[in-house]
Amino acid sequence: MKSRLPVSLFTVSIIILVVGLIFFPARAASGGNTVVNNPVQAERDYDSSTALCMPGVYFSDPGDCLPAGPSKYLTEMAEKGITFPITDLPVSKPDPALTSINVRYGFVPQRNAPVYGSLDDAQKAKRKNAIKKLDSSFTYISYTDEVVIDGKRFYMIAPGAWMTAADVSRIGVVPQFQGLTFKLPPDNTFGWVLSYLSSGPVETKRSPGYEGDDYTGHILQNHEIVQVYHVEQIADTDWYMVGPDEWLPQNLVARVIPNTTPPKGVNGNSWIEVNLYEQTIAVYEQRELVFATLIASGMEPFWTQPGLFQIYEKLDSTPMRGSFEADRSDAYYLEDVPWTMYFDQARALHGAYWRANLGFQQSHGCVNLSVGDAHWLYEWADVGDWVYVWDPSGQTPTDPEVYDSGGF
Repeated sequence: MKSRLPVSLFTVSIIILVVGLIFFPARAASGGNTVVNNPVQAERDYDSSTALCMPGVYFSDPGDCLPAGPSKYLTEMAEKGITFPITDLPVSKPDPALTSINVRYGFVPQRNAPVYGSLDDAQKAKRKNAIKKLDSSFTYISYTDEVVIDGKRFYMIAPGAWMTAADVSRIGVVPQFQGLTFKLPPDNTFGWVLSYLSSGPVETKRSPGYEGDDYTGHILQNHEIVQVYHVEQIADTDWYMVGPDEWLPQNLVARVIPNTTPPKGVNGNSWIEVNLYEQTIAVYEQRELVFATLIASGMEPFWTQPGLFQIYEKLDSTPMRGSFEADRSDAYYLEDVPWTMYFDQARALHGAYWRANLGFQQSHGCVNLSVGDAHWLYEWADVGDWVYVWDPSGQTPTDPEVYDSGGF
């Protein structure tokens, strides 16, 4: 990620760097920052002849100079976790080939869409000749062949089963989003910007909170990666410092908070952590973060159940169907769900080719990932691996009586 500073701060940073490299005293740490362990700035009187300290971070009284100007700014930033030059996250993208899938999908927008027993019947489109109807309100099919006759398109969804283009909307390309793999442990919390949860462009502010009209002009794009250096709560909202004098509200960032200590009950050094509040997943191998990405977990009242589980079945492709209401008004039917790993009854980690946006609760209990991320996780994990699901906000119920078997 390339950090973009407001112009004034960028100019100050360049001046600080040049001056520090030329004149910095011997006590300075590498990179032009002096860091003293005691985080208490001693107060004392300075006379007019006291020289300014060379640019650096002074957590305690330097004794022979005045830590003002650039030094004061650098110290304030260091107290919030930012030192210059800003270090990029040690990450890379997974193999793009993981997003490819040898399946063609279609969305069925109307309930009770007919399926015909032959191409000839599909051409005639006489619903009374249908061999069955897809009566779910949320339906996606996969097809193995398509034919165009007299300008009309038909799809073979199984041997001897055809549907018309009037009842199927093809999915051209499944969403291509991919998470991050890690070369080294990250120094900071990080996350993805979720611009689709904003009423307008995501623009950083110079200070936390909505009161001040101090927007920076720095627009962040959807899924742009930011590091979170500091958190402040303003009027019951957490604000994240994502750069020098740049802040965003919590609801626009899905964070990963690295924690290399195994959850209680995990016997081993590798596990999958599902954070229901942040809507992210983190994968640890030998107590090091190796992968992280966005998810979509269960929405109320179909929450993903918190707890410690183990993967008990892996399926590279499987159908999913079910309903929760007695009248089947919420029935779903999904063909060829890819890279599925069941860990809690009918709740699974799996690719969701039908979800363009992740990062917020929207499933019926499963942990939805992009197809590429589900593929990465499927190749990494084995049956028996630990899945730790938790909600650090405490908002998700933990009473087992609240939960049924779950769904997609």
